[in-house]
Amino acid sequence: MKILVVDDSKLARLSLIKTLKEFEPSAEFFEAENGLIALEQYAESSHSIVFLDLTMPVMDGYEALAKIIAINPKAQVIVVTADIQTQAQAQVIALGAKAVIPKPISSEKMQNILQQLVF
Repeated sequence: MKILVVDDSKLARLSLIKTLKEFEPSAEFFEAENGLIALEQYAESSHSIVFLDLTMPVMDGYEALAKIIAINPKAQVIVVTADIQTQAQAQVIALGAKAVIPKPISSEKMQNILQQLVF
């Protein structure tokens, strides 16, 4: 399983990967610091799951999400964000995200999300 973690904060990416490794220790993890790099990586090697932040430089998560879904309408994209406004959550769900998780993500939340995904 290939998992792409997209966040402009290296600390946030490492924290998320550490939590993911609890449940998917054999997964391959890839990192991107903005939406453009994530999009390039996704186009080259469709990842099983993408964990995507919304607020990033160069290309934000909204634009990256729309473009990933355009490449693969069945992409498993989970938005992990500090923006907990219902309007933002509704927008990313409408764009094709499978779920929206507020930061920081706990092990329990991560387990629930991974169990809900369909591969």
